[in-house]
Amino acid sequence: MNHILPLLVGIPLGMSVINLILSKASKRISDVIAPLAVLAVAVLSFYLLGTETTAYWMGGWYPPFGITLLYDGLTSLLLIVVNTVAFLAIFYSISYMEKYTSKPKFYSLFLLMLAGMNGVVITGDLFNMFVFLEIASIASYALVGFGVEHEELEASFKYLILGSFASTMILLGIALTYAMTGTVNMADAATMLQSIPASKTMAFAAGAFIMGFALKSGLVPFHAWLPDAHPSAPAPVSAMLSGVLIKAIGVYAMLRVIFNVLGPTAINLNIMVVLGALSMAVGGFLALGQNDMKRMLAYSSISQIGYIVMAFGLGTHLGFIAGLFHLFNHAAFKSLLFLSSGAIEHATGTKDLRRLGGLSGKLPVTTTTTIAGALSISGVPPFNGFFSKLLIIIACVSAGRWFLAALAATISVVTLIYFFKMMRFSLFGELPAKLQKIREVPFPMAFSLIALSVICLAVGIAYFVGPTFSELFLEPGANVLLDGLKNNAANYISSVLGG
Repeated sequence: MNHILPLLVGIPLGMSVINLILSKASKRISDVIAPLAVLAVAVLSFYLLGTETTAYWMGGWYPPFGITLLYDGLTSLLLIVVNTVAFLAIFYSISYMEKYTSKPKFYSLFLLMLAGMNGVVITGDLFNMFVFLEIASIASYALVGFGVEHEELEASFKYLILGSFASTMILLGIALTYAMTGTVNMADAATMLQSIPASKTMAFAAGAFIMGFALKSGLVPFHAWLPDAHPSAPAPVSAMLSGVLIKAIGVYAMLRVIFNVLGPTAINLNIMVVLGALSMAVGGFLALGQNDMKRMLAYSSISQIGYIVMAFGLGTHLGFIAGLFHLFNHAAFKSLLFLSSGAIEHATGTKDLRRLGGLSGKLPVTTTTTIAGALSISGVPPFNGFFSKLLIIIACVSAGRWFLAALAATISVVTLIYFFKMMRFSLFGELPAKLQKIREVPFPMAFSLIALSVICLAVGIAYFVGPTFSELFLEPGANVLLDGLKNNAANYISSVLGG
């Protein structure tokens, strides 16, 4: 099974080039081969589900000398999340991207971004994590500015500058780790660090890693790029950025480095709690005052990422389960909301709430999916967001963090308020005269919206009905983090280094 791991990077990476070559003969061929490539990777991700922890040594070079790819419980969850959202986003793009020129180039950049994210998720090597992170980041910079209008280019440039600073901090952390251990293999570095006393150098490296990954995640106060980048990007790119990119190259990478390499010290965990709580509150209250639909969703992403990081920072098994569950759920409902906002903009030509209203009578599918996404993110049962937010609150109470529990509950109410505002001003009320002739979105867009809506409802029901969902998707990832917390990542080290 471990021979499948290179394909998760190789297929999208290779098809990004092949797509450009074949599109010279016919641009329409990109509408077929790009979604099929992403579908193939998504199918492989589900095919690997339930596989025991396994490592693949590239070229047969044993670690720490060669490149190692690793599949474990945490990798499994992220691969499914990333590639499922990617398929639905690229299928949605078949119709949505018709209004843009150079559609084949969009698909190639999209495939490069996906290859980078999958590489970050499965690599067992710090430097290769950086390389894959840069592949995903550079592709996303181009995709944010794909519309080449003034707003898009300005947002892309800001994202580029701050993203480059984040990459520099991560590279600095890798360099310091290499200086102290003489290796960039994550398992080997973890073994070395356990045998040497704590030092200011490694404390500085930890700070550099956390700052870099926090900026990639859009956590407050490192969030300045996100409210501009997400609204400016095409809707499927916004769905990818908010739904999976900030998790794969931000949250996941932070968790992997802290729990499996550096060690989750009390200071590191407390920093995660502070950054998470601050992001949760600031993002939620800033979203209240937004009239641009996609900008509201961008601030909402900052708030919801705060929930996730705060839950992991609790350093408890229940906190890990809650964080992973909300990570899974946020990928579904935030991708759904960004795609729904793109559908509204596609039909009406605007994303300004003050110029909308009464769309429920003209866009029944988009209205239904928007309501499903809004209820999910607001934590209304039986949608998935209710159960993950409830778990986060319970995890805070169990850890004795009563203030954090109260804050999480308060921000959930704030979330409900601004999403009611969004629905009230866009879907209900009186339909403006100039929008009388609007029509429902094409099939590829509607299919992705309906699929994500079904996921939001089905996951909530599945979690409520029994433990199967948690045992299959959440427990394996939580055990990986718990191994780093309790056993100095002994199982992770053994898996990579072959015992």
